[in-house]
Amino acid sequence: MNKTQLREYAKLIVRCGVNVQKGQEVLIYAELDQPEFVRMVVEEAYKAKAKKVTVEWNYQPLQKLHVRYRSLKTLGEVTQWQKEQQEHYCRELPARIHLISEDPDGLKGINMEKLSKANQMTFPILKPYRDRRENRQQWCIAAVPGAAWAKKVFPGMRASTAMEKLWEAILYTSRVDGDPMKAWEAHNADLKARCDYLDSLNIRSLHYTAENGTDLTVGMIPEGCWRGGGETTLQGVFFNPNIPSEECFITPMRGQAEGIVYATKPLSYRGQLIENFSIRFAEGKAVEARAEKGEQILNTLIAMDEGAAYLVECALVPQKSPISESGLLFYNTLFDENAACHLALGTGFADTIKDYQNKTLEQCRSLGVNDSMVHEDFMIGCDTMNIDAHCADGRVVPIFRNGNWAF
Repeated sequence: MNKTQLREYAKLIVRCGVNVQKGQEVLIYAELDQPEFVRMVVEEAYKAKAKKVTVEWNYQPLQKLHVRYRSLKTLGEVTQWQKEQQEHYCRELPARIHLISEDPDGLKGINMEKLSKANQMTFPILKPYRDRRENRQQWCIAAVPGAAWAKKVFPGMRASTAMEKLWEAILYTSRVDGDPMKAWEAHNADLKARCDYLDSLNIRSLHYTAENGTDLTVGMIPEGCWRGGGETTLQGVFFNPNIPSEECFITPMRGQAEGIVYATKPLSYRGQLIENFSIRFAEGKAVEARAEKGEQILNTLIAMDEGAAYLVECALVPQKSPISESGLLFYNTLFDENAACHLALGTGFADTIKDYQNKTLEQCRSLGVNDSMVHEDFMIGCDTMNIDAHCADGRVVPIFRNGNWAF
């Protein structure tokens, strides 16, 4: 892959993604697949005047060994030094870059029950730190190829060829051609214009239908507003949390979702795939989940805590978008969620509440933003999907027709 283009990508992640500020710390989370590219990102962060850059490496085979051999008590422990580290993050508010490349099947065979119980033990301890950082720091999720992931996307190819093809797909869908910064400025403007129009409708519910059987109605929070593309921290720093991103999204009202929805793409959850699944909702809560593959994993996700079964995101993504038009199934939520309309279970977004800057996190949640230890997106969009908005003034306005924007 052309190193000049990779450096442009690294620059895009640092400058447009997290928008590193002078004197800010930077945290980079990465697998072991692309150390040379990680080095480029570190250098770009320092060029942006970062005070300190720290890389935390992950390796799925080690994670499997930890879960296998550590006791549940040890897995679920948050040590004093980890608490002090979290306190440091609350003070410094480092920009966080997540470079994902993991194998979609990399944790197959792991003891999911043990891992879930450990996460349930650590979450109450870590949650107060996370809440303190909510909407106060920049973060960006981007991707680099891993050999196992590339072979999954391009089966039958040699690993080196598959890696090259996946690099091409990542760079294309991330708009890393010509002038990437200018391209993202125009893209953000388009997404904002669509969000402004959706806000103008004063939507009270969305009704989803598709030929695969999807028939779902989701209620909206009256104080809610649509978001898309870049976001702004409470300190006024603009950043792009996802590269790529094609969605306009909102947090719906907790407890207001009725009907059934069918997933149209596999969901990779903790290194394991859930395929061909459906979820039925009643009073906003997932009450029945069925899957041809990974049904137990799906139900484990829904039962992670009391809030994990609630619908917390409605995201609109047209079929006419770079990721969808690539025709690729990425087996990766960052890409697949930006190829199709999707929903999410778990914790909602406080910054989708109007005037959230002047509200506490608790006030936003009291208006209907659900809280949970998880947030998992799953894809429901297809070329027969229609979405209608039922508005406060009684109008029914078409939002999607046959998988694409109706306006």
